[in-house]
Amino acid sequence: MTAPAQAPAFPVRRRALLARRGRAGGITGRPGFLTYGLLIALLLGSAYPLWWSFVVGSSSSAVRGQTLPLIPGGNFLANAATVLDAIPFWQALGNSLIVSSVITLSVVTFSTLAGYSFAKLRFRGRDGLMVGVVATMAVPTQLGIIPLFIMMKEIGWTGELGAVIVPTLVTAFGVFFMRQYLVDVIPDELIEAARMDGASMISTFWHVAVPAARPAMAILGLFTFMMAWTDFLWPLVVLNAGNPTLQTALQNLNSGYYVDYSVVLTGAVLATIPLLVLFVLAGKQLISGIMNGAIKG
Repeated sequence: MTAPAQAPAFPVRRRALLARRGRAGGITGRPGFLTYGLLIALLLGSAYPLWWSFVVGSSSSAVRGQTLPLIPGGNFLANAATVLDAIPFWQALGNSLIVSSVITLSVVTFSTLAGYSFAKLRFRGRDGLMVGVVATMAVPTQLGIIPLFIMMKEIGWTGELGAVIVPTLVTAFGVFFMRQYLVDVIPDELIEAARMDGASMISTFWHVAVPAARPAMAILGLFTFMMAWTDFLWPLVVLNAGNPTLQTALQNLNSGYYVDYSVVLTGAVLATIPLLVLFVLAGKQLISGIMNGAIKG
């Protein structure tokens, strides 16, 4: 009777040798000076446009071609008051919050449901439907503006917030993103165990898929809110001047023969503040999702 073959010990010995070499060479796994330097440079480069907008917005007046200092002035509050008087700022802010919140909630919900279905359920035509969803991402959004506007006009939705919300209740990118995340993060054995315990399809999705998908849902929600908040072309086409979003209302500051860019960029800074607040509040989930994806990869 022969003894069972033993697994080679080379991988274990190799990992132990590498660990000893790492400790001997001072490799602790912490980022070095170069990493921090690149992160600081990236942070400064990303923050400079917002800082420059604040500097221009705090000046007394700014016209094209004028050289401006890098130190902010003391007129930001006065320019902010001018913005509030020139456009229906609070109405536009409320409309943007409604549109962005509803779109974000809908995209995250439907994308998670569809992504879970494409990733873990077996049904006829699944791969072909997924290819069709991905193929729609190659179609420019601008090609559908005219027929979409005609449809909204026929049903009487022009000038209404529903005309901005309904066409983006779900996105192909959201479905693809959630499918790619859930395809590996949820073991098939876990779903089979839930079904053997008597869990229904919805119960399995709620208790198994949703907890695993929360980091990706936070990232998708953050990016969806940002895209809906900064959307300009479609709200400009379908909404009227009496019911604008914040981005379409701000474009009125840039009209006329004489344009005071200090007022224009003050409005831009005011419109950016809600996004900054959202990034601060969702930063923990964002970092958690990125780290989970890095560990999984």
